[in-house]
Amino acid sequence: MPHDDPASAAVSTDPLFASCPDRHSTGSEKWDHWAEKRAADGREILPVWVADMDFRAPPEVLEALHARVEHGVFGYTIDPPGFAPALADHLARVHGWQIDPACVVGTPGVVTGLALAARMLTKPDDEILTFTPIYPPFLSLPQAAGRRSLRVALARREHSWEVDFDALEKAVTPKTTMLWLCHPQNPTGMVHTREELLRIAEFAAKHGIRVVSDEIWNDLILDGSEHVPFASLDHPAARDAITLVAPSKTWNVAGLDCAAAILPEAGMKARWRPSGGGLVPMVNPLGYAAAEAAWLHGDPWRRKLLGLLRHHMQLVGQTIEQIPGLSWIPPRATYLAWIDCRETGIADPQAACEAAGLGTSNGQGFAGPGFVRINTACPTPMLAEALRRLHVAFVK
Repeated sequence: MPHDDPASAAVSTDPLFASCPDRHSTGSEKWDHWAEKRAADGREILPVWVADMDFRAPPEVLEALHARVEHGVFGYTIDPPGFAPALADHLARVHGWQIDPACVVGTPGVVTGLALAARMLTKPDDEILTFTPIYPPFLSLPQAAGRRSLRVALARREHSWEVDFDALEKAVTPKTTMLWLCHPQNPTGMVHTREELLRIAEFAAKHGIRVVSDEIWNDLILDGSEHVPFASLDHPAARDAITLVAPSKTWNVAGLDCAAAILPEAGMKARWRPSGGGLVPMVNPLGYAAAEAAWLHGDPWRRKLLGLLRHHMQLVGQTIEQIPGLSWIPPRATYLAWIDCRETGIADPQAACEAAGLGTSNGQGFAGPGFVRINTACPTPMLAEALRRLHVAFVK
């Protein structure tokens, strides 16, 4: 079972991350989803599935929200003047990427941004390409937008997940007009290298494909490598790309529904929200307040979080080593563990986990049958209990 070492103890007991407020009966999708379901022995199912964290948001973000609440007026809200500059400042400081704030537009979530990009820049029955396994909306949204989903499986190597460029060339058709890139990737935690991104850019330019890069996990790189924004490349395909980012995963403000699209040129902003056909709402004012505070003042909190997440991935790895048939490729980014259960001899690993009192994400929904995904962003004792239940699920 997982164990602590002295160096990690300080990380695990940091007051910012040592505990979680009770989230039961708060309308939490993560916790209340399992409210009516019990494990085989009658215990409550411990949720480690949907990708939000069981930590309070950073104090700087909470202070900004309190200040906005004190203002007392919550009318219809357009991008406030500090929103785009705050994002530009953050990207320059953390990733060395200089963007034009005039090309930034707020959107109520990255998933909404994917749908808007598809409706604005593709035609009905066009194909939208994505790599699998992948976050489920990448698989369902093309059809919802009247487009087709074209899927190419990532290649699993001994120590990494990689794009299979041979399979990519075989899959593309004249109707393939858009590529949805998830970078860093959910659920595998892979981080595309600069060389791999340039090959993707060459592929996109060769076939006339527009790249939309979901970089919501860009601030949670675990292995110390750099995150290279796709649109920062010196390449024509990168200069035409749309980038989607949000503070939600890094600073745990997902419920405030605030993301940003970085467009290739400012003139596209006038077409962005109208592409939703009147169905896309404005971003709410609290979302903007949280985003600005996170980007401007949240980096010390983020760096502490990264220390905890690295420690948690070590605990996951120690547990997997002790369970026959389980394997994984440790993620280079995110707080998600993508675990291969196909060699355990258990036909339905999701059911096995639930029977043991563990609420994982079913790999089937990611086009990854035989896998489960575990969210490690919770207090260390909670993760230790989750890993104990993982052991119970597969070791009889």
